[in-house]
Amino acid sequence: MNEKLLTRRRYKDGDDAPKPWQEEIFVADTSHKCPTYVHRTPPCQGSCPAGEDIRGWLNIARGIEKAPGDMCWQEYAFSRVTESNPFPAIMGRVCPAPCEDGCNRNEVEDHVGINAVEQFIGDYGLEHQLELHPSGEDTGKRVAIIGSGVAGLACAYQLRRMGHACTVFETHDELGGMMRYGIPGYRIPREVLDGEIQRILDLGVEVRRNTKIGVDIPLEELQTDFDAVFVGLGAQTGAALPVPGGDAPNCISGMAFLEAFNDGRLQHSAKRVLVIGGGDTAMDVAAVARRLGHIEHKRIHDRPENIILGHTTHDVASVAHRLGAEVTIVYRRPVAKMPATKMEIEHVTQEGVEIRDSLAPVEVVLGEDGRATALRVIEADWSTGKMVVKEGSETDIECDLIVAAIGQKGDLVGLEDLDNGWGLVDADPFYRAKNQTDLFVGGDVIKPHLLTTAIGHASIAAQGIDKFMAGADPSRRPRVDVHHFSLLDKLRETDHAPSEYQHEQDWATDAADYAIHNYEDRSSVEIVPSDELFLAHFNYDARRLRPESDITADSVLGYFGERVAGLSEDEAREEADRCMSCGMCFECDNCVIYCPQDAIFRVKKTESTMGRYVDTDYGKCIGCHICEDVCPSGYIRMGLGE
Repeated sequence: MNEKLLTRRRYKDGDDAPKPWQEEIFVADTSHKCPTYVHRTPPCQGSCPAGEDIRGWLNIARGIEKAPGDMCWQEYAFSRVTESNPFPAIMGRVCPAPCEDGCNRNEVEDHVGINAVEQFIGDYGLEHQLELHPSGEDTGKRVAIIGSGVAGLACAYQLRRMGHACTVFETHDELGGMMRYGIPGYRIPREVLDGEIQRILDLGVEVRRNTKIGVDIPLEELQTDFDAVFVGLGAQTGAALPVPGGDAPNCISGMAFLEAFNDGRLQHSAKRVLVIGGGDTAMDVAAVARRLGHIEHKRIHDRPENIILGHTTHDVASVAHRLGAEVTIVYRRPVAKMPATKMEIEHVTQEGVEIRDSLAPVEVVLGEDGRATALRVIEADWSTGKMVVKEGSETDIECDLIVAAIGQKGDLVGLEDLDNGWGLVDADPFYRAKNQTDLFVGGDVIKPHLLTTAIGHASIAAQGIDKFMAGADPSRRPRVDVHHFSLLDKLRETDHAPSEYQHEQDWATDAADYAIHNYEDRSSVEIVPSDELFLAHFNYDARRLRPESDITADSVLGYFGERVAGLSEDEAREEADRCMSCGMCFECDNCVIYCPQDAIFRVKKTESTMGRYVDTDYGKCIGCHICEDVCPSGYIRMGLGE
């Protein structure tokens, strides 16, 4: 249990010295500062690489923000999620959720299960065949998109909403990029992947498969035929192990291993598998190797490296004879420094994978046939913060297959002019390729990161492409660059839009029907911190955990079902109710109840909407600050009067 004091006090124990005179604004219990309602970005959204309005769809799920008309809450929440992310069922499953790390609820007891609620919303959308936001009116502009991974498809989605025609060029026969070929199918079920891709294609996106730009079609031809080009190639080429012997035939990359598995070519692995690396790709490789196992007395052409390199394909019938595989992860840093998510590390450990940390590869030991028989490693000491090898501590770890998951780069064959020397492409803050005007880029080909990061890149790049094709310069990006809640849009949605402003000087605008009074939107520049919330308002409430299959070292062989299931509707709503709605009113009534002057009142139900639940009678307000002190979400700030 968290031992932190769940409250916020204006004065702390030991505060016996006067403040600077600028802050000494109180006379008895009054001051010249009165409350205003300030919308700010919650840290979950600020931590989301895709900039999703997480607080928004959580408040919809919990029933605070109402859907228009007779729309159900699930459909309205789906609409809000897909403003920024067209893949909620996928991201709810595989995103490592940096939003949850940033969640202010961590200061109470535990973060909100954001991913779990998003998965529920995404699965509901697939089950009920909900559609994405529709295409905009045709602009006559055409955009070529290279790559059908998450970046390319998300960019196509946003561009179609703007009315631009899109053609996606894909090297493979099937779409999905890293989602299909880089992540095991049991983590992203193929019916989920296909369903979320099809929704984007249904918006009128053209696809040209089995076409490699730079080889089958020159990039210059695309730049001539289209008004703009988006490069979303991903980084599906793995780095080789950079030690002597690292080019042995049975030393392969993690990306090649996973692609062969996801293609269905690799049906079994090797008896002793070493995985080098500590990221999520390394965890996926290890988990897949444990599930695949190995077979005895296999023919030479059945060796894993021959399958992975595309020389042949395993006979599906052979899996009936497979046995378990010994899988070891070797990482040069301590386990605590592994970049993989804690949950993935825990899962592979439970499934029988051994992790040997603080070991640096030195050399691949080769047999007479030139194949790797062992990996020579040396112990590494990180106590000083830097790696110091322990001389004389070398040891050999025997193996039949080495999989290096130590880095990725893009396949830029035919696109060498874009290569920054590291197999990646440089881009500016608008995701425009360096020294290019009509070429934009996003996703792992900039820097390998999360699928959610690629979605964020795509959204910003689409806006840049739209500006470019309109002949305008890209707009300056806001400091907090996310998909913000708009009170004005909400007022329009609920038929409460202000009347037209005549742009003339006026007084007493608090009563004017063209003004949104006592509301300030700082969401583009401020993220609300936990120390500005009234945390004592929130009771301890345990997080609703998604149920997991009990997969152990003894049961992992041949298990390819989903490990983590989804929440029920009741569980999803209960989990959403734990959200503290940081930076936005969630109608708790604290300010109304505790105001000693009865200056704060609820807005009439006929005029109320999200962000417009309470108002202040400034003729009664004495500036005592109590409303700010008891506001759980930090929505009330003492600002008027300065």
